Amino acid sequence: MTLESETAGPLDAEPRYLQWTPVIAGALAATALSLILVTFAAAVGLGVSSTSPTWRDASVALWILSGIYLILQALVSFGFGAYIAGRLRRPLAAGISDQVENRDGLHGLAVWALAVVLGGMLAGLAGAAAVNRNTPTTATTSAAEPVLSYELDRLFRSARRPANVDLRTDRAEAGRILLTSSGHDGVVADDRAYLAQMVGATTGLSANESERRVDTAIANSRNALNRTRRSTIILAFSLATALLLSAVAAWAAAVAGGRHRDGAPLPEWMAHSDRFARKRIVVQ
Repeated sequence: MTLESETAGPLDAEPRYLQWTPVIAGALAATALSLILVTFAAAVGLGVSSTSPTWRDASVALWILSGIYLILQALVSFGFGAYIAGRLRRPLAAGISDQVENRDGLHGLAVWALAVVLGGMLAGLAGAAAVNRNTPTTATTSAAEPVLSYELDRLFRSARRPANVDLRTDRAEAGRILLTSSGHDGVVADDRAYLAQMVGATTGLSANESERRVDTAIANSRNALNRTRRSTIILAFSLATALLLSAVAAWAAAVAGGRHRDGAPLPEWMAHSDRFARKRIVVQ
């Protein structure tokens, strides 16, 4: 028995598959590191989706780069937490030592599952806090505001409108009409005429100017909604890929942590990968 296995704790001779203390510690470490990496990405401008008007002008390459970063940070975070769980888990007795790798891997999957739940809870709390902070309880809003707020601003822009005029009801109704612009039929003629009348009554523009402004708003809204839909699809695929690959990374990292805990060599497939890395360093 090596010194590392002696310091890792007493041998576990009970037929228990999960030790919750290493799992919780690894999940907390994975969630913390993931939060740090995601916050850093948001600070430098990496994000698959955003409601900011300037983000809609971002290239597809930036969307893909953000998705790749999302996958890499998940691999690093979950692998880090799973390695901690595998390293902290008590070693097994000699009679059941053939189950070491499976049990370490299951601890890594448990870390992955718990960290996913914790991350979802944190994201839900952050989203709820942002909605409650940015949306007054007395305001009349629609689902279009987060996505088409800039288009609605341009639609009702007027230098002659009094400052105390409340446009929340008009903006909400216009937003619901503009949401239909990305549909198969687009904005119907009746809705377009009604929207032009609303803009003319609110801004004081002539009928022709109001119609031109409505046509511009419909075209811009269609483009904004289509780009938002594409970024949402990329975000969904990136999240699914990140979660699936991070589960594999958590299993492998927990197995590696268990091997380091017991002073044993790495599994054969990990040893081949490590040998390739050493050869590459020698060549360089």
